[in-house]
Amino acid sequence: MEKIYIILTHTGTSLSKLIKSYTKDEFSHVSIALDRELKHMYSFGRLNPYNPFWAGFVHEFIDDGTFKRFYLTKTRIYSLEVTEQQYKKIQEAIQKIESEKDQYTFNILGLFAAGFRKKIARKKSFYCAEFVKYVLEEAKVKTGLPEVAKPEDFKKIENLQEVYHGFLKKYQ
Repeated sequence: MEKIYIILTHTGTSLSKLIKSYTKDEFSHVSIALDRELKHMYSFGRLNPYNPFWAGFVHEFIDDGTFKRFYLTKTRIYSLEVTEQQYKKIQEAIQKIESEKDQYTFNILGLFAAGFRKKIARKKSFYCAEFVKYVLEEAKVKTGLPEVAKPEDFKKIENLQEVYHGFLKKYQ
C-alpha cells in the first residue's frame, strides 16, 4: 500500500473569502500530494501569488508561491491509503497534465457554477476540486464524491486519516 495526501486550505485571499462566505465551509481550496512532506503537491490555482486572474495547473510548495505570500494559510491534511497501482495511476495522471500544462486553463466558470451545484465542464480546464477528483477517478480510487465537488466534500472520503491541522507553514 501507498499513501497520498489530501490538503484542504484557506489562504484568506479575496477569492477564498468570497468562496468561504458563499459556501460557509471551513476550507476553500484542495490539493493532492504524493508524499508526506508535501514536496509533490499539486492543484489548480494561482500561477502567480500576486495575480488571482492568472491561474492553472500548479506544483504547490509550503514555503514558496501563494502559500509563502499568504503565510497564515489554515489547513487540514489527510492521508489516504491506495494500492501501488492506484498510486502509479495518480502519478501518471498528474505527470500527463504537468507535461501539457500550457494547454490547460483554470475553469473559473466551473468554479462559480459549483457554488450552485451545477457542472460546467470544459476541455483541459479544471478548478481545484475538479482536478483532484479527476486524478482520483483516473486511478479508480473510490471516493463517493458528488458529481460537482467542492473542497469540503473531500473530508467525507472513506478511510481518510487526519495527519495535521493548523497553519500550513507550521506543518512538518
